[in-house]
Amino acid sequence: MTTDSLELLTTRRSTKNLTAPAPDELQLDTILQAAGQVPDHGDLRPWRFVVIKSEAGMARFRQLLKDSVEHFNFGEEAMQKAERVGNMAPLVLAAVAKPQAGKPEWEQHLSAGCAVYAAQLAAKAQGFDNVWITGMWVNSPLLREAFACTEKEKIIALLMIGTATCHEDAPKNTDTAEFTTYW
Repeated sequence: MTTDSLELLTTRRSTKNLTAPAPDELQLDTILQAAGQVPDHGDLRPWRFVVIKSEAGMARFRQLLKDSVEHFNFGEEAMQKAERVGNMAPLVLAAVAKPQAGKPEWEQHLSAGCAVYAAQLAAKAQGFDNVWITGMWVNSPLLREAFACTEKEKIIALLMIGTATCHEDAPKNTDTAEFTTYW
């Protein structure tokens, strides 16, 4: 378990090779509590999560991915990707941005993204690895319907959480000169 905050922040990596165990109820609650602590314009909580972890829920999720490929007529390569994504992790935390009227939408989307990142860090701090998936899936009308998205809501992440089957050792983006300018 990673407990040092700076180590957690500087070594977090996305991991696509995940297996059971997934977070239990208490660990999942901690992950969701962390998401609720992010900066948030006016305490709107402009996001919500759909937790997919039961056997039936995961089966439904896998079928929705396959149905999405068929809906868009994406072909066999995309169907194979749907199979991989559907079996990538024992728990999926789907994040939906739900901007509210009267406040800048862009700020609310950033807040929703921060909530997903906080969830990633909280999962990692408890010994679980994860990867944030978007791609063709977040625009699927079938997933939007299944997640009860309103017209204004947007799926921003499928956070796949589980236990890594192998670990990446080196942190990424270590050369800060590539993305930093000093005045």
